[in-house]
Amino acid sequence: MDITKTHIQSDWEVSKPLLSCVYHPEGEFVFTGCEDYCVWRVKVSDGTKEQLDCDAWVRAIGIADSGNMLITGGYDGRLIFWEGILSTPKIRKSIEAHDGWIRAIAVSPDQSLVASVGNDLVVRVWNTSDGALQHEFRGHESHIYNVCFHPIEPHLVSGDLMGQLIAWNIEKGAQERSWKAESLSKYDNGFRAQIGGFRGLTFRSDGQSLAGSGITKVSNAFAGIGNPSVVVFDYPDVEKVAEYLTKEPLRGVAWNVRLHPEGTIISGCGGSGGRLLFWKPGQTEQVHQLKLPSDMRDLDLSADGKRVAVALANGHLAICLMDEKSPS
Repeated sequence: MDITKTHIQSDWEVSKPLLSCVYHPEGEFVFTGCEDYCVWRVKVSDGTKEQLDCDAWVRAIGIADSGNMLITGGYDGRLIFWEGILSTPKIRKSIEAHDGWIRAIAVSPDQSLVASVGNDLVVRVWNTSDGALQHEFRGHESHIYNVCFHPIEPHLVSGDLMGQLIAWNIEKGAQERSWKAESLSKYDNGFRAQIGGFRGLTFRSDGQSLAGSGITKVSNAFAGIGNPSVVVFDYPDVEKVAEYLTKEPLRGVAWNVRLHPEGTIISGCGGSGGRLLFWKPGQTEQVHQLKLPSDMRDLDLSADGKRVAVALANGHLAICLMDEKSPS
């Protein structure tokens, strides 16, 4: 892998502007949410598409049941469980999960649970096998933007608009601790508006580090003028380790973040025409960036760690290979 040679290996037109994406663990497909109220299954090798009608914008997508189940969370508050996702997808179960938008979901490491969060300030945890509600956590005072499971401990972390992070103990069914990322949220006195929040949230595979992405140094909340940022915490001590920024003042939000098994921090932004961003741990200025054809809305890392799928505002899905181009 050579991140400085990262390039767009394939660029598939899907439909209207894309909102979200997730790689299937086998790497053959990417599922992407779209502003046409559908999720699309896109074959990475040739761009072949299969439509899943969700009747809502979907910003939250997860995969469970050893790759046989897709779970979508829509802006209509519904959590939908899909089966047969590699052949003919169909709805197994649909749940009225939240009052208002579902902004994010996360599937537990053993794939037995899915957590959902949104604008109703509640974290809910569901059984993936039958959709039964297992836990309901309250404590956030603003819209909850993201959620992720700890890879080892029975913990769940949720992050909100105000930059508040809360760790929940699933076994005890209670709050474990709470802390804040001050740089990822700001109140604009001129427009009387709060801007920020966790647009991405993920753990390193050993559970020692937690990374959150969003926007910082906001000068105009109404226009969303600010700079992309990734903040990394030492999870055992909930202590901020570093904030990763761009060398030049790129505008926009850092939409999602992934921690590569080899250590590289991967994120991306819109607002400056779209960039895929790379940092090395401890080096707070990015080591490489890739100009994208359009603003980025979401990204995901393939299971083999070689490719990044990027959902673009121009309605295209870009597959980026983090290595040099093959000789033609």
